[in-house]
Amino acid sequence: MTEPRMRLRHKGQQFPTADLEAYLVAFGDDRNPLPETVKVLDEIVTDFIIETCHEAAQSAAYARRAKIKVDDFKFMLRKDPKKLGRVTELLNLDKELKKKRKAFDVEDDQLGKENVKEEKAVEKAERKSKKARSEK
Repeated sequence: MTEPRMRLRHKGQQFPTADLEAYLVAFGDDRNPLPETVKVLDEIVTDFIIETCHEAAQSAAYARRAKIKVDDFKFMLRKDPKKLGRVTELLNLDKELKKKRKAFDVEDDQLGKENVKEEKAVEKAERKSKKARSEK
């Protein structure tokens, strides 16, 4: 595969050893995996990420876009239903989390303002009902 812009790759390990060891243990390896195994996994993961990004860049270039979009990654993963399903699942989860964060936006005090408005409306209704009772 040709690469759009070849960049120098950092020598050595790209991912923290503890994370890679945790992945290996999660998938059934020994609690203390061999350092060579960790290095090989690091190379495999790094190569997969780089190749995936290059294929997505090719998809974007074919669509005559300079920037890569999420749809380019989806298009690249279209032949692998497991990976595509996982990506779709994570994107939907991200949308839900953004909506929930927006609903509980503390910086703008939107919830606080809504509660204050409701409380004022309740107090106003109570005052009206008291006034109506006192007039009778």
